[in-house]
Amino acid sequence: MATYMKIFNERISGLSKGVDETVDSWFLMSSPGPVVSIVGLYLLFVLKIGPAYMRDRKPYDLKKVMVIYNAFQVCYSMWMCRMSIRESNVIASILSKKCEIVRNREQNLMLYSGAWYYFFSKIIDLLDTTFFVLRKKQNQVSFLHVYHHTITALFSWGYLKYAPGEQGVIIGILNSGVHIIMYFYYMVAAMGPQYQKYLWWKKYMTTIQLIQFVLILGYMIIVAAKGCNMPRALTFIFLANTIIFLYLFGKFYRKTYNTRKAAAAAAAANGHANGHANGHANGYAKGLANGSITGRALLAAAGGMGCKPTTNSLLAHGDQMKHLIDVNNNHIKLMKSE
Repeated sequence: MATYMKIFNERISGLSKGVDETVDSWFLMSSPGPVVSIVGLYLLFVLKIGPAYMRDRKPYDLKKVMVIYNAFQVCYSMWMCRMSIRESNVIASILSKKCEIVRNREQNLMLYSGAWYYFFSKIIDLLDTTFFVLRKKQNQVSFLHVYHHTITALFSWGYLKYAPGEQGVIIGILNSGVHIIMYFYYMVAAMGPQYQKYLWWKKYMTTIQLIQFVLILGYMIIVAAKGCNMPRALTFIFLANTIIFLYLFGKFYRKTYNTRKAAAAAAAANGHANGHANGHANGYAKGLANGSITGRALLAAAGGMGCKPTTNSLLAHGDQMKHLIDVNNNHIKLMKSE
C-alpha cells in the first residue's frame, strides 16, 4: 500500500510541475486539483443539484445581472483580443517557413500571461450555464453547451501549464473575436423584449462559430504540414478537438435552423391550401344559400351523380348556423345549430 501511495504522490508531483515555475505560482495553476474541482462542481450543479433545487421554485429574475455580466464579457473579450494581437507574433509565425519565433524570457512571460487571462475567461464562462439553471432554462443545458464549456476550461489550463506555444494564440484571437459578437447579442437579449427586433441576426451566430472552427482547422493543418517547431502532440489535440466542435455545432445548426425552415415552409403551404379550399367552400355554400341559379344547378348535378355535398363541406365557417339540404326540392333551408 505504501508503494502505491508513493507512486501516486510522485505522479501528482509530476503533474504539479509545468513548463515554467512562474506560471506554476499563478492563481489556479499550482496543480490540476483546483481547476478539476471547479469543473466538477460546475457539472454537479448544472446537471444534478441545480435542477433539483429549482424544481419547485420560480425562475430567478436575473435581468440586471445578465446585462452587467454580458457587458463585462464583451469588454473582457475585446481587451484579450487586442492584447493577443499586440503582444504576439502570430502573423510572423504563419508566414515564416518553419514558424520559428525567437522570444526572450520577458516575451515568453507576456505570452503565458495572455494564455492565463484566456484560461480564466473560460472559468468565468461557466456562469452561462449556471444562469440557465437558475432561470429554469434547462432545455438550453444541452450536451453541446456543457461539453464546450467543460473542455475549453480544462484544455486551456492544460495548454498553459504543460505546452504553451504559438498554436494557442490564433485560437485565442479568433475565439475572443467571436465572444465579442456572442456576448453582445446576449446582452441585448437580456435587456428585454422591446429589443428583440434588433436580434434578427441570431441564426448567424452559429454560422460565425462554424467559420471560426474552419479557420482554426485550416491553421492547424498548415502548422502540421509545415513541420513547425511546436509540440506536435498539442497540434493534433487541437485538430481533434476542433473537428469535434465542428461536427457538434454543424449538427446543432442543421437541427435548429433547417428544421425550423422546413416547418415554416410546411405551415405556409398548409395555410395556403386551407385558405384556398375554405374560400371555394364558402363561396360555394353562399351561392347555394342565396338561391342562385348556378348554385342550384351545381347541387342538382352533384345529386344526380351521387356525390351530394355534405353539411360540413359546405360550411367550414359559419356564425353558429348550418345548412340543411332538401335534395328533392334542391333548395337550402337555414336552421340554428343546437
